[in-house]
Amino acid sequence: MPDRDPRRAPRPAVGVGPFLLASLAAVAALLCTYLFFVRTTTGQYIDESALVEATELYGAAGKASLRFLDFLPALSVALALGALGYAALVRRRWAASAVALAAALCANLATQLLKNEVLTRPYRGIETYMENSLPSGHTTLAASAAAAVFLVASPRWRPLVAFAGGTYAVATGVSTLVNQWHRPADVVSAFLVVAVFMAPAAWLVLRTGMRWNAWDGFGRHVGSSRLWLALPTAAGLAAAAVAVVALVRIAPLAGREVSTTNYFWAGLAFIVISGYLVAVGASWLMAHASRPRR
Repeated sequence: MPDRDPRRAPRPAVGVGPFLLASLAAVAALLCTYLFFVRTTTGQYIDESALVEATELYGAAGKASLRFLDFLPALSVALALGALGYAALVRRRWAASAVALAAALCANLATQLLKNEVLTRPYRGIETYMENSLPSGHTTLAASAAAAVFLVASPRWRPLVAFAGGTYAVATGVSTLVNQWHRPADVVSAFLVVAVFMAPAAWLVLRTGMRWNAWDGFGRHVGSSRLWLALPTAAGLAAAAVAVVALVRIAPLAGREVSTTNYFWAGLAFIVISGYLVAVGASWLMAHASRPRR
């Protein structure tokens, strides 16, 4: 049924502070990612090595198998506009849809400005493309589309939407690495750019008029099962284990092995960890900021 209740929704259970803190944390993480992986020799070497190993592992075959990435921008836009249109026209969530759309547009604009106008990639003795590619535009588009859908979803469906959207964004980021379009740090930075804008947008969505943001808590509906928090958490922990093993193998210790795939797997794990961390954080924050249904 459409959300036609004319009464204004109660204010969020928490103030704007946690949302601003999440946004500032994303800014700090974005800055640290750039300073280490782009501005230092060690960071450039690690990031570039993951890209080189992806090329050696998959080469032209990988690019041929991932041609769907050419259609990803149109697909992401279509999914987001379809969900926002449904929320606005059918569910009457006009204000929430406008906020989610504005945040997504700001995230994509910021990515293009950062990549092309603000951030630079200095030469540090590493053989690499000298043009800056951080953050990834494809990943920003996919992640911002998923985040916009998450914001306008009914609270009981948000945990499931966060998991599905996070998986979509992570898969996109991994694909850009396998396809040799972007380094791991480019993808992680895209997730962080989206988080910067979506965190305050989430607080605004919780204040948008209707009572539709009230919810019954975890476990009261299939879409709000704690399973949707457990699955990405487990995936992140598994990825962390992969990263540890890969990095230990190439650690500067006696007897270390020459890497043929370790940097690639570490970079891929970095993408999975960061993408699902943002998804779980968003789901948890929105759940605990929503007032329970009376």
